[in-house]
Amino acid sequence: MSHGTERWENKVALVTGASAGIGAAVAEQLLARGFRVVGCARRVSRVEALFSRLDPTGTRTMALGVDVRDESAVLDMFATITKRWGGVDVLVNNAGLGHNATLLEGDTAQWKEMFDVNVIALCVCSREAVKSMRTRGTEGHIIHISSMSGHRNPGGSGMYSATKYAVRSLTEGLRMEIHAAELPIRVTAISPGFVETEFAAHYHKSETKAEETYSRYKVLEAVDIAESVLYAVSCPLHMQVHDVLIRPTAQPS
Repeated sequence: MSHGTERWENKVALVTGASAGIGAAVAEQLLARGFRVVGCARRVSRVEALFSRLDPTGTRTMALGVDVRDESAVLDMFATITKRWGGVDVLVNNAGLGHNATLLEGDTAQWKEMFDVNVIALCVCSREAVKSMRTRGTEGHIIHISSMSGHRNPGGSGMYSATKYAVRSLTEGLRMEIHAAELPIRVTAISPGFVETEFAAHYHKSETKAEETYSRYKVLEAVDIAESVLYAVSCPLHMQVHDVLIRPTAQPS
């Protein structure tokens, strides 16, 4: 496949939640296409190990230990990126999580954590990225890794789905504000169905449940979603891919 990412050569892409799964795959694919890549995660040692393998000299990657729920840490991250590489040209809001916390019996702390990570942190990162892009007049791109749970509501996941429905609204709201401000920044939301990552184990707090989830039929792989990110950023600048819904072929809903 030929990607029109030549214009992004040496541009800076920030990927949140880059320690595993979709985030790690996105970071790897962007690096391979010429981007300089910043990967942030709480488990920064995993990001460091990934970048050590992909970029042994360390000249094109930066691993930062950041809990995106901590606004001051996020602000410090953007300041670090600006100091070293000038700013952010592409933001991939990948950090996200889910808990099996139902509306009738769910733990309030788990509800709050889902909103803090999936919604508030996404907004803070987007706000700071737009500031960086606007200051430099860059033709930027913001990508939200959302979920099919933002388009339908599987039983028992009402609160998690609510966070992803919020991302749908925030994606369009951000696009409209950027358009009104006449900024050359595109916005994309990518909503995967089942992807084999660490998500299910965290959601169910069970490796057995995760294996059951991913063994029912052939599910997506993290690289499938990374390829979708590449497609969105490689489109001509007059073309904005706004919503991408991706299911495994065998997924019924």
